[in-house]
Amino acid sequence: MELAQKNAKSSHAAFRGVIAPIPRMHFFYDALMAFLDEIEAALAGQAGLQRVLDMTIAGLKAESGTIHLLEQDGVLHLKAARGIPDSVLEVVQLIPVGKGMAGLAVQRAQPVNVCNLQTDASGDVMPGARKTGLEGAIVVPVMAADKAVGALGVANREERTFTAEEIALLMEVGRRIAG
Repeated sequence: MELAQKNAKSSHAAFRGVIAPIPRMHFFYDALMAFLDEIEAALAGQAGLQRVLDMTIAGLKAESGTIHLLEQDGVLHLKAARGIPDSVLEVVQLIPVGKGMAGLAVQRAQPVNVCNLQTDASGDVMPGARKTGLEGAIVVPVMAADKAVGALGVANREERTFTAEEIALLMEVGRRIAG
């Protein structure tokens, strides 16, 4: 068996463990595995991270998103984006760990979930994020084993609270991005 197939089977087993405590997820397991296999194929192809982001946005019925990866300089670098205004794209090209939702997700190695960016008072949202016009947003860390190596975020134009199942799926996509 090739290494890629072995890793995919191992990852499928790990993801089944993540969704096992969520009873209604068993009905969707095959569809989720097909989605994750498509993510793997996109990562292996030329389209890469942009395709993965587009698939994730569509799969979660979101309207925008970003992928940032941590580079040697210790800063998150934007690698893919969709639905983000140009004025905001300039600001999010480089994000320090610990700043904004992406930086906090990496620092904490935990998802940062905001029902409404426009009214959030938690301190997790940078003022520039409000310029997007988006409301419901989540950023999950891209995890390589137990280390955060990037951030994957999606958002909607309306208030939204992401479910445990959606968060588990985003975390798994993040693990696939990390390789």
